[in-house]
Order: sequence, then C-alpha cells, then structure tokens
Amino acid sequence: MKFQGTEQYVATPELQMAVNACITLQRPLLIKGEPGTGKTMLAEQLAEALGLRLIQWHVKSTTKAHQGLYEYDAVSRLRDSQLGDDRVHDIKNYINKGKLWEAFESEEQVVLLIDEVDKADIEFPNDLLQELDKMEFFVYETQETIKAVKRPIVIITSNNEKELPDAFLRRCFFHYISFPDKDTMLRIIDVHYPDIQQNLVQQALEVFFDLREVRGLKKKPSTSELIDWLKLLMADQMSLEMLQNRDASKAIPPLHGALVKNEQDVSLLEKLAFMHRRQTR
Repeated sequence: MKFQGTEQYVATPELQMAVNACITLQRPLLIKGEPGTGKTMLAEQLAEALGLRLIQWHVKSTTKAHQGLYEYDAVSRLRDSQLGDDRVHDIKNYINKGKLWEAFESEEQVVLLIDEVDKADIEFPNDLLQELDKMEFFVYETQETIKAVKRPIVIITSNNEKELPDAFLRRCFFHYISFPDKDTMLRIIDVHYPDIQQNLVQQALEVFFDLREVRGLKKKPSTSELIDWLKLLMADQMSLEMLQNRDASKAIPPLHGALVKNEQDVSLLEKLAFMHRRQTR
C-alpha cells in the first residue's frame, strides 16, 4: 500500500514519504501546517486512494478523550428502570461507541482521522496514549477489552494552537506541510480549475504571494482561500484587466474579502497604501 497522491490531491514527495512511513511503522501520522493547507483532505484522499473506509473524529474545545472510546448513558438507564423497560437488564444497551471503538471493531482496515487535536484540553493527547499505542482499551461497565481487529491508519492533524505533550509526540511520525511554492500551487490550481486562463493564474499568484509577504499581517491567506478567490475572479469578466492594470499603490486586491479575513489586516493594508501614495508624490 503506497500513497502517491490522487487526481484531486497534490502530495509533495516529502508528504508521500511521511504517509508511507507511518503505514510501514504502524504509527499515527501527526500532520501540522497552516490552516487551509489540506491536512484534513489528506486523510480523505488517502482513504480514497487505498480504497479504505474513512472514520472522522472532529475534535472541539469541549471534546474529552473518553468520547472517542465510548460513553455510558447512565441517565437513560435510570429513566428506563423507572419505566420498567426490559432493556435496563443489559448494560450494553447504554454504551455508546466512539470513533476509536468503531475503527477498532472494523473487520477491514480503515483510515481514522483525529482532526485538530490541539483544540481540546492539553490533557487530551495524553489520555489517548495507551489506546493509540496498544490499539486497545478496557470498558469498565462491561468488563471487556476492545482490541483492534485490523490496526487502522491514524492521521492526526494540528493547527499548532498549543504545544502537544512529548510523550504523545514520541508515539507519532511527524510531518509539517510547508506552504506550497508557486510550482506546487500551479499544480493545485490545475486540479481545481483545469480550464482556467493561465494569464489570470499568473497575475493572481503574483498578487497572492505579494500579499502573503506583507509584514504584520495577522492572518495570511491560505491555499483554500486562493482557490475561492480564483473562482470569484473567473466569474468576474473584469477581474483579469483589474489585476493586470492594478495600481501598485493599492495594497488591497480586488474581491479581497476572499483573502483578507479580519478588519485589522484590512486596516493594515489601507495604511500601507496610504504610506505608499505619500512616498510617491
């Protein structure tokens, strides 16, 4: 099983090597990178390329590690006991399986995505050490051990919002998705818009990478935002002419709402444009 990217996903040789290394080592692959660089899509495309089912666990700030294993619904059991429901005699009726349990009990190998692990509490990764390492966990309510039938391919993503524990990092194969260079970006654009005008792409990329180089920008535009911006530019017949004949003193590009996502950055670009006009008078 070797991953080489797909028609919908451009994987660099370094990323391909990382994915295949994690499969060989049977270790979770920890993927970091800027938001919008395709971390989540990697798991989706990996599953498609290998013909495996994808199980996704999207982590939130309130997510607890045990929710990935199972949850015991004691409230429902108490209510059913008061109503005289026969289901109450089997505690398994009140065990809600989590995503790890679902992946472990699968007869076929699956791809398990633990998405944005750094959103949760700092203890969240540590609470999954044993389960991800041994591929098993114990259910106290039923006194049974759940072991993985087929070891899943585990992809864990992080946006670097907080540091992850060393003990957790030791159990992972790590890869950082660097922001694509212009050549890689051209390949990505070609995947999404194979019929796009190349002169529009060249002009748009020049504006896009210039914008990312602006010092002090709070949020640099990402790959996914570039794709959205190009879609708008293609829909606007005047966009190519606007890009080709743009005033260098105007730091804000046309349809900038697809690229610049907060008022601080808009204000910064307006100040830079004002300063440029004063210097060129």
